[in-house]
Amino acid sequence: MSEVSFKSKIVDAGKAAEIVRQWQLDSEKVVFTNGCFDIVHRGHVEYLAKAAEKGNRLLLGLNTDSSVSRIKGPTRPIVDQESRAIVLAAFEFIDLIVFFDEDTPYELIKTVQPDVLVKGADYKVEDIVGYDIVTGRGGSVETITFVDGFSTTDIIDKIAQEKKER
Repeated sequence: MSEVSFKSKIVDAGKAAEIVRQWQLDSEKVVFTNGCFDIVHRGHVEYLAKAAEKGNRLLLGLNTDSSVSRIKGPTRPIVDQESRAIVLAAFEFIDLIVFFDEDTPYELIKTVQPDVLVKGADYKVEDIVGYDIVTGRGGSVETITFVDGFSTTDIIDKIAQEKKER
């Protein structure tokens, strides 16, 4: 896959909605998940691969830099949004990536109308943002268990600790 082809996976919400509608007309099940994905690690890769297995196409809502800062604090993100998107677009199992600037992807979910909504198992299904939208049109909301021992915060803390010990 060339750089040009994987960068074409990064689209705006309007374009994503058009593409999703076409996939659905072609009887493909569209899965949506979202997150910051700052410092992509094994836990992210396994989570996203499992999400992709829930349907035929995976659309990833990616928090913008300003959204990440509001949610995670002023020292985040470590990796800028364009770089995060390019790394994630290189994964074969991710079909589209759409930035969203809000604290939740509710408006994006309303725009793209996925068939399946996926989040981590640290959420109760009924509390997942967009539950009402997806289930209201007959879709499903599912959770995936995280891989133990892998988190961006843990990686950042480990780097800081090692730096202190020098």
